[in-house]
Amino acid sequence: MKVRTEYTCPLELVHDMIKGKWKSIILWRLRLGATSLAKLERDIDGITQKMLLEQLKELMDYGFVEKKTFEGYPLHVEYSLTNDMGLEILEALKIMQHIGIDFLKANGMEQVLIEKGIISE
Repeated sequence: MKVRTEYTCPLELVHDMIKGKWKSIILWRLRLGATSLAKLERDIDGITQKMLLEQLKELMDYGFVEKKTFEGYPLHVEYSLTNDMGLEILEALKIMQHIGIDFLKANGMEQVLIEKGIISE
């Protein structure tokens, strides 16, 4: 995790924290609640376990995600949004989701939203 020391503005810092193909998708999935690594991997099309673990580690280092380990065998681990930064970034992602939906609708791609179960017919 590289954190620059100089920024034009705080938004640039947050952009660095969540940039990349997978971080916002992982955070969006975690809005549904705590889940295991295997379930996250199944729910996010195209992500490898290696990439998922790397992205989760960075999100944990930044304070967006927390990991809870349960006693016993087999070992059980769950990932969830933190109560502060995790839930706060979720508000920004909700706005981004709505912008994406509006864009697809405005450009005649409503069928994609229907097929994904995001909106109904």
